[in-house]
Amino acid sequence: MEYCTFTEPQQGSTYDEQLAFARATEAAGFDGFFRSDHYMRMGAGDPLPGPTDAWTTLAGLARETSRIRLGTLVSSATHRLPAVLAIQVAQVDAMSGGRVELGLGTGWFEAEHRAYGIPFPEKRFDLFEEQLQIISGLWRTPVGETFDFDGAAYTLSESPALPKPVQHRVPIIIGGAGPRRTPDLAARYATEYNIGFRPEADIVAAFARVAAACERVDRDPGTLKRSVALPTIAAPDEAQLARRAGATGRSLDEFRDGTNLAGNAGEILERVHRLIEIGAQRIYFQTVDMRDLDQIAYLGAEVLPHLPR
Repeated sequence: MEYCTFTEPQQGSTYDEQLAFARATEAAGFDGFFRSDHYMRMGAGDPLPGPTDAWTTLAGLARETSRIRLGTLVSSATHRLPAVLAIQVAQVDAMSGGRVELGLGTGWFEAEHRAYGIPFPEKRFDLFEEQLQIISGLWRTPVGETFDFDGAAYTLSESPALPKPVQHRVPIIIGGAGPRRTPDLAARYATEYNIGFRPEADIVAAFARVAAACERVDRDPGTLKRSVALPTIAAPDEAQLARRAGATGRSLDEFRDGTNLAGNAGEILERVHRLIEIGAQRIYFQTVDMRDLDQIAYLGAEVLPHLPR
């Protein structure tokens, strides 16, 4: 089992705040720090300080942390050319000593594309699949050989396919609750399948779909890591829980919706154990308030020591 923090810096966090949060994540005993890849705040609220680029941030954190895994949950296929993304991820992997993971998805937040002039095609799954083919192909091309690709969206001719990541295979995370194409792509290209922000019944169904997709392509479902990401607030008492819920823009009753992780250490442990029982092998604790380092310390001291590894 693995346990990671997951953050949304576009909601209002500087690089220095992300650095402090990543260091707190490492000190608390988590296995990884993952962040969203967005360029605009979602919902009402103070837009300052503005967005930070995910892979620029992770490059900095790669040099300022020593143990935790670092990655996106998830980068949008619309944000970067696939060969450029492959170079960026390989470089950050080298900067981290081989601790990087690439979460990649189709992209969905149309407003940020309009705001920053990023093309947002109506149909994005084919684009997403070509990116997976190109990134995987570039990384696995032997040194000294070249990589070619002729697709509907991208063409690469005699690419030197460099640089190579430090890791033999950079983990690729594909997530979502789609009934067909998402599990099919995860079975073909991913090392991890993630389902987030869904009740337990939906998680069970999604895990079953991706296992069936693996079997259709003659892949052992046991070779595909399964993970769950859920919004989290944790505290020893109701007053602190209410304050932390308020920092997310919701009341405590609203946050306790039966899906999110909310409560004291015992309540969090009970929910996480249920997620493990239904097949999760990695849990992402999504915390929105990155200035609240005490919450990370609480999870590290009162929850993580009592969970299986």
